[in-house]
Amino acid sequence: MRHPDQDAQLDLDPKAGLSPAALELQDDLEGDTLREECGVFGIYGHPEAAAITALGLHALQHRGQEAAGIVSYDGSRFHSERRLGLVGDTFSRREVIDRLPGNMAVGHVRYSTTGATILRNVQPLFAELNAGGLAVAHNGNLTNGLTLRRELVKSGAMMQSTTDTEVILHLVARSRRTRFIERYIDALREIEGAYALVSLTNKKLVGARDPRGIRPLVLGELDGCPILTSETCALDIIGARFIRDIEPGEVIVFDENGQDIHKPFPPMAPRPCIFEYIYFSRPDSIVHGRSVYEVRKAFGAQLARESHVPIDVVVPVPDSGVPAAVGYSQHSGVPFELGIIRNHYVGRTFIQPTQAIRESGVRMKHSANRAAIEGKRIILIDDSLVRGTTSKKIVRMMRDAGAKEVHFRLASPPILYPDYYGIDLPDRGGLLAATHSLEEMREIIGADSLAFLSIDGMYRAMGEPGRDPANPKFSDHCFTGAYPTHLTDQTQTEQQPRQLSLLAEAS
Repeated sequence: MRHPDQDAQLDLDPKAGLSPAALELQDDLEGDTLREECGVFGIYGHPEAAAITALGLHALQHRGQEAAGIVSYDGSRFHSERRLGLVGDTFSRREVIDRLPGNMAVGHVRYSTTGATILRNVQPLFAELNAGGLAVAHNGNLTNGLTLRRELVKSGAMMQSTTDTEVILHLVARSRRTRFIERYIDALREIEGAYALVSLTNKKLVGARDPRGIRPLVLGELDGCPILTSETCALDIIGARFIRDIEPGEVIVFDENGQDIHKPFPPMAPRPCIFEYIYFSRPDSIVHGRSVYEVRKAFGAQLARESHVPIDVVVPVPDSGVPAAVGYSQHSGVPFELGIIRNHYVGRTFIQPTQAIRESGVRMKHSANRAAIEGKRIILIDDSLVRGTTSKKIVRMMRDAGAKEVHFRLASPPILYPDYYGIDLPDRGGLLAATHSLEEMREIIGADSLAFLSIDGMYRAMGEPGRDPANPKFSDHCFTGAYPTHLTDQTQTEQQPRQLSLLAEAS
């Protein structure tokens, strides 16, 4: 769900200016990759708030690699550093951290689920309200963000970004309540969809999670100072103690008086996003009490129960397919081998629109380990299948390296429906499983056999007896079409607003 911003995007979109051939190669390299969401981090009361936030964002880098930002408060002024690129590109420099003084800070790493990759959209977003400044970092996507945006603009609001997060700032600003937290909750009552918010005022650090708990948010503590962040791995990197998950629908506030908890929404059955376990979260994170690594191994073991064939080696598609392949190997008793070696240092610098590079595009990112696969029957384990472009080239690479048979297994069910909560999936027409039968998909990617984890098998691997259609425990809409919230923007027929088309901004 994106706002058009093509003119401003030209200077700063990494894909801008690439030829159609180069764009196609870029898509081939990333075609079966689920785009990360975003990561948030906030800390209150620590003298090294900005430095700790930068370390936390390093741990959350897997959730967004396009931009990063930190806003701090020093008791009298807010300070902001927002940049395109990786966390280490900016926030590993001491002089940058020195420009972020104060004992309160919030940070964000971003993949652009809504709004183009331009500096104005880099979070945390900041606004000056009549009660003082407010910085907001948001993981998720609002399913009524466009509708609210249109209403706000019609009533006189001036939007400075093309991201749905800005809507939250305007809703807080227009609330008639007296106390800040009441105004903040007023804004939350108007938004729909998925959100984990970490916000900073001149007195408070505020965390909020959507009523269904679609996006994760955890509470930690370092040297007696509270921390709010997307994953426990961000606590581990700084030596902080995990306290608990923020509950769905909970608003938690930290200030000089301590902690204050608000629960402004009627209780709802939680529906956390299943993709946190399949792909998004780091394997060393604990999500809702479950080890992501152990869950992914359980997915692989369940795959082996459901669709095993006689093979010689189990080969993961790195990196996200590794834990599932370990689980498959352990359950089946078939040896695990690193039959594919991933190059972690591929960047856009190497993308050139030449036929030679197009033909070897995937080999820039993955290369075959011939010694592990030549003459053998192999089974490839990956986390999911989106368009199938990369899968097709990996299968061909395995055959070129001498694999006798190549079987493909996916540690998640077929993706049949688009996502509106922060995962950048194609519309239904761009999803291979939504437009082709299993046999057609097998032929397209060139495997000897193809199988997905069943939906009930996915739930069983999570420790559930299976999926209860009347009360599903997770947001599994990409597989089932059962969306957990209203999709207000998808029912609107009015053309999406075109904003900031004349303003180009350098980073």
